[in-house]
Amino acid sequence: MARKLKSDKVLFTTTILLVGLSIVMVYSASAPVALDRYGKASMFLIKQGLWAVLGLAMLAVVMRVDYHTYREPVFIWTSLGLVTLALVAVFFSPPINGARRWFGVGGIGVQPSELAKLVAIVFIAALLERRMHRIDELRYALAPIIVVVLGLVALILLEPDFGTSMSLALIAAVMVFAAGLNWRYIVGATLLALPALYVVVMGSAYRRRRTLAFLNPWDDPLGDGFQVIQSLIAIGTGGVWGKGLMNGVQKLFYLPEPHTDFIYSVISEELGLVGATAVLLCFCIVAWRGMRVALRAPDTFGSFLALGLTTMVAVQAFINISVVLGLMPTKGIPLPFVSNGGSSLLINLVGMGILLNVSQHATSSTVSTSLRSFTGPTAAGHE
Repeated sequence: MARKLKSDKVLFTTTILLVGLSIVMVYSASAPVALDRYGKASMFLIKQGLWAVLGLAMLAVVMRVDYHTYREPVFIWTSLGLVTLALVAVFFSPPINGARRWFGVGGIGVQPSELAKLVAIVFIAALLERRMHRIDELRYALAPIIVVVLGLVALILLEPDFGTSMSLALIAAVMVFAAGLNWRYIVGATLLALPALYVVVMGSAYRRRRTLAFLNPWDDPLGDGFQVIQSLIAIGTGGVWGKGLMNGVQKLFYLPEPHTDFIYSVISEELGLVGATAVLLCFCIVAWRGMRVALRAPDTFGSFLALGLTTMVAVQAFINISVVLGLMPTKGIPLPFVSNGGSSLLINLVGMGILLNVSQHATSSTVSTSLRSFTGPTAAGHE
């Protein structure tokens, strides 16, 4: 008798809770801004609600599609080609806030860099499934990943979008590391990346200012240090229990774009330490259940696919919350599932749909031996 497929209920429920929180907090954070700009307080609420409905519908569909479909070469190379074309197409779109990251499709703004992360994860997972047994061979296993990832990173950097490009590079690094890459490659890549990272950051005026503002935001409290200072004020004044939903002050034109990158600040001010900790706990649960799926996946492709998708959400949440808390320089990285933004919400929900499908095929007795760096030498020895 065939085993009845069941998704990870904890992962599914946590995702739905974060999306529900997004609807509430986007309205709370954006109402004053929307009323001032558009004369309609529910402007961003309606858009986010529509994206949430579309995203949840996509999640429901994708979680029923066998994840093995995505490792077909036709799917992978077609997706890479379309994403590359989309990343090039944004350069012909009008700039928004000095960046070209979106282009319009039927009146809807699309951000292809978000889709690029998802497609890159599928590509790397499929390649590692076939070649991880020779992961230390540069030309055979590493070169294709390096070429594809660096190509996507370069296009995203030109938008410019430093945060997303670094997130993509980090996701790829985690997946390759989990495949058992020798430490000498990791150390060598890090030493080579540091000078390049310095040039990328210090070679751009606005990135240089953001980095200096991160080191001491009070040197320029009304300029580049303004965002992080207002964020810290919001977090500090929230206290343990918060000021109450809709009662935040920093969103009243003190905190720039409170409904996007700094929505965690509004959550901290209105819901306090309790609410902020609950949100952080939700992301910890997503990371835990995602890693659990990766370790119990029935095959190598499923393991790396689950690892990449989990890392995509975990890295993005870590960077966003770190920026809000003043632990990292300011970057344009939204909080997954929560921040206002259709492309980010849609892609993250599609990613969760794929992860939930992988969880359907796992069994309680299955522990993957593919993720050698995470399961240890004993598991690796069984390959």
